[in-house]
Amino acid sequence: MMFLEFFIWGAWFVTMGTFLSQNLSASGYETAMAYSTQSWGAIIAPFIIGLIADRFFNAERILAILHSAGGVMMLMMASAASFDDFYPYVLGYMVLYMPTLALVNSVSFYQMSEAAKEFSLIRVFGTVGWIVAGAMISYYFSWDSASAVADGMLQNTFLMAAYASFGLGIFSFFLPKTPPAKSAGEKISLREILGLDALKLFNDRNYLVFFISSILICIPLAFYYQHANPFLTDVGLTNPTGKMALGQVSEVIFMLLLPYFLLRLGLKKTLIIGMLAWVLRYILFAYGDADEKTYMLIFGILLHGICYDFFFVTGQVYTDAKAGPKIKSAAQGLITLATYGLGMFVGFWSAGKIYDMYALDEGLQWSQVWIAPTGFAFVVLLIFLITFKNEKIDVNG
Repeated sequence: MMFLEFFIWGAWFVTMGTFLSQNLSASGYETAMAYSTQSWGAIIAPFIIGLIADRFFNAERILAILHSAGGVMMLMMASAASFDDFYPYVLGYMVLYMPTLALVNSVSFYQMSEAAKEFSLIRVFGTVGWIVAGAMISYYFSWDSASAVADGMLQNTFLMAAYASFGLGIFSFFLPKTPPAKSAGEKISLREILGLDALKLFNDRNYLVFFISSILICIPLAFYYQHANPFLTDVGLTNPTGKMALGQVSEVIFMLLLPYFLLRLGLKKTLIIGMLAWVLRYILFAYGDADEKTYMLIFGILLHGICYDFFFVTGQVYTDAKAGPKIKSAAQGLITLATYGLGMFVGFWSAGKIYDMYALDEGLQWSQVWIAPTGFAFVVLLIFLITFKNEKIDVNG
């Protein structure tokens, strides 16, 4: 289940920017609109989970329906001949897909007796699924080579995702039963759905600074998701999607090392290293190339584990430790809504604007595109350094 969940996402999301610019002649703003559907999905997902999944139906059945319907949307995306045709389907797909991220977790947790020990061993297969999708696109099918992209072969990534989605939809009907968390007659408030009970965490100055920083750092993060594959393809890096999967390999390695760093360095230093890695990554992208400086591009990709795990996963650990058992779910839901919803939405929009600004007639100036998130990430880092006080948390608790 977890393997297919993230195989599907990795099969099309990484290369969508290249597909839109090369095959549908989409502008930076239009590409930003397409990627922003992830944010809309993240914003709408709590309502689907809170109003339907947690009250009326088993999680595995909703998972089956959403992925089956998502497969239909993905087929329509593959057949789109223009951005105007493409956009309604990608929006519909992400509204269907984003709730499944919570549903696969619900199915997993319900079956576990010691989730703290067992879940990471299950979740890692999701990252493996993403890696396999990228490797297949680059090294098995070669859909992202320059000639294949010119021939419209990236369309096949949507077909691959559609078939995998249908497969997971059918498979989900056979997953262990996971009943609703609440009874159908039990009242649930809008405050509960949005996780607003977690707002009391903002009384802690350190957590408030971390929360705001999380939203702001998602702005440069969006540049990577939206522009990395088109950039690597445009500069001539061979097998760009497969090489980008090295970022997920790095993510797995640093996920395993994270407890060690948290214990040795503490929360603040770990978060700072994660934010600093974003600055370094974009500098490497700005000045690297596919010839003598290929190593800079590869190193920038490999920094993904530090960029993501040291800030976002550490942030989830921090949130869990600060929230306590009563508002733990609400707190995780609120920070997800704020980052993948608000932060990424602003980030995708900004990335589209910056792209269009430097997409000049004489050729796209990628170095200028990457300088923008470099500077923004550095400013966020400075704000965090100045305002976040030293704090110790028990990473085992």
